[in-house]
Amino acid sequence: MKNKCIQITLTLCLVLFGNSLYAKESTWPDKISFGVVPVAGSSSMKKMFSGLTSYLEKSLEIKIKLQMAGDYTGVISAMQHKHIEFAYLGPKSYVEAAKRAGAEVIVAEVSSNMDTPGYYGLILSKKGSGLHTIESLKGKRWAFTSSNSTSGTLLPMIYFLKVGIQPKEYFSKVLYSGGHEASILSLKAGRIDAIATNTLDFSRGVGRHWKKDDFNIIRTSQMIPSSLIAVRSDIPETLKVALKEALLSYKEKEGLSKMNIKRFESVKDSQYDSIRELIVMKKNWKNNHAKN
Repeated sequence: MKNKCIQITLTLCLVLFGNSLYAKESTWPDKISFGVVPVAGSSSMKKMFSGLTSYLEKSLEIKIKLQMAGDYTGVISAMQHKHIEFAYLGPKSYVEAAKRAGAEVIVAEVSSNMDTPGYYGLILSKKGSGLHTIESLKGKRWAFTSSNSTSGTLLPMIYFLKVGIQPKEYFSKVLYSGGHEASILSLKAGRIDAIATNTLDFSRGVGRHWKKDDFNIIRTSQMIPSSLIAVRSDIPETLKVALKEALLSYKEKEGLSKMNIKRFESVKDSQYDSIRELIVMKKNWKNNHAKN
């Protein structure tokens, strides 16, 4: 009898709300914007997030605009100036967005080759280059991704500081590519000698833009907390809850496959304290180096 009542209730909900999982409330805006940090080129990003955006529109009965910026800072600034309501961010860009824009994490991604929300930073060189160690990279061309990238800048900088490497002195050229896909493609094309990236963004392009065998893995970092989706703190609480529940319920295989993830999981802000500690560590090391 209990199961029958539940079934009747669900049926009534479907009749009342159509295909929507959540009834739109009067306090919600008619349209919200979804910002995404540029881990890949614009066309790749659209393919990656189009399925999720469509799903959220249907679930929440609200128009969602997918908004891409040229760099990580652009997404943080857009949230700070209330041009976007929620965003896909890396760990470091989230910490910055929480501080500057009042961002609140609601879910994190679990990548296709992981069981928990996390991933690893990588330092790569091109196969056949003869570059297999950090020592062999001296005098070579190096690429970070963005100043607000965790695996593309923060992790390698912490490592370099620990082993006494000043990038601008150690490498013949240091540049910022703007995104992980751009870094990996530049390395593959031979325009750069070594890069910093991560397991998630690397695996996203395998079989489409590059092969695993195109590269040497010089270094793998400790596991770091996963990329995530965060909301602006001042949007309606009911919208935050509905958005979170919709993301946790996202099961569309094709859409998840395009993002190279298994699912989203609920996480807390405190799970990113390790990133805050790394930021402080980097700042302290730089200050001490400047004094010496």
